[in-house]
Amino acid sequence: MAKTAQHKWEFKPRFRRHAFGWRSQPAIQRLKQALVEIRKAAKKDPVLGAEGAVTLIERLSPALEHVDSSSGAIGSAVFSALGELSALIAEASAPPQVRESWLARLWQAHADDEIPYIESLAEHWGAICGSRERASAWANDHIGIVSMALSPDPTLRGHYKGTTACFSALQRAGRFEELLALVDRDPSNLWHHRVWGVRALVGMGRKADAVRYAER
Repeated sequence: MAKTAQHKWEFKPRFRRHAFGWRSQPAIQRLKQALVEIRKAAKKDPVLGAEGAVTLIERLSPALEHVDSSSGAIGSAVFSALGELSALIAEASAPPQVRESWLARLWQAHADDEIPYIESLAEHWGAICGSRERASAWANDHIGIVSMALSPDPTLRGHYKGTTACFSALQRAGRFEELLALVDRDPSNLWHHRVWGVRALVGMGRKADAVRYAER
């Protein structure tokens, strides 16, 4: 992995903390350029491309903190970029220790994301884990606190940033019944949680039930 460590990414100095002012277009242009650079690297070396993807994701929120997001343009650009970057990370055939390092770095970036710009990274978490076994192990580490956060008991219930990531990991692991049971604990009935119940039912082959679940 020395090659990935030594590689010099052109986008890195452009995505330093507070690199951009309030205008969104310069930031969007730099993001497009970074994606082109990472795509080119990934075509030659998927692991190098994935390393670039992780590096960019780590730098997004700190670099964009001062950008005016009221128009939605920068948010949409980042949302689209995260989908592509997550796919590159998911598809790279990296050694287990490298994958674990990526997950640790991305989880820290997600935890530190205050705006938030990279919140949707959690939706891709199961894929980023790279395998069903790793996704299952990751879910095991978080399912207890997610269950408590979604408790009907108001003295236990609360917000947990890892909830969606846990849902995604359970889906990737094929643990659909557990995913559905976890979603059903949520008394708020929020769609961004219930959609994972829909996906769980589809995963179990219960498509008609999934439609009814979504309609409710």
